[in-house]
Amino acid sequence: MKYFASLCLLVLLGGCANHSIEQYRNKKPVLNPEVFFDGKLMAYGIVKNRQGNVIRTFKADIDAHWSDGAGVLDERFVFDDGEKQHRRWQLIKIADGKYTATANDVIGSHTMSVAGNALFMNYLLQIEYNKKPFVVSVDDKMFLVSEKRIINESRLYKWGFHVGSVQLVIEKH
Repeated sequence: MKYFASLCLLVLLGGCANHSIEQYRNKKPVLNPEVFFDGKLMAYGIVKNRQGNVIRTFKADIDAHWSDGAGVLDERFVFDDGEKQHRRWQLIKIADGKYTATANDVIGSHTMSVAGNALFMNYLLQIEYNKKPFVVSVDDKMFLVSEKRIINESRLYKWGFHVGSVQLVIEKH
């Protein structure tokens, strides 16, 4: 029994290990958030449950602009069931490759890190589930794959357990 408990602990700790954004520092094309997230963008995505089954699809119109190192991303989501959501990100450059990020449905302020073609961010998102507020931890990873396209994967956790994910493509117009 002692060995089983140790094995379970190792598996849990291994599952929590994050890979570093630094491994993408030399990857191309280089992502500059102030260039990519400026103007009109469109996102198309899927939401998966913890078993990996697609439970929703969506599209989002994104209006973005920057001024003096501060950016606003105004995202308007429409889901396949007709639900609409609005998220307004405010980004402030704090150092080379580092931004502070806040949003209307995000709890607190979080750091967004950029290196090479990658952008990583972890944050707490308040969503509605069964008509009640529900907070999930989001592990957000974006990769610029062309001058006008990002692939994004967000893994969702509650109490440390994986509860779902979101995959999407963001295209710059």
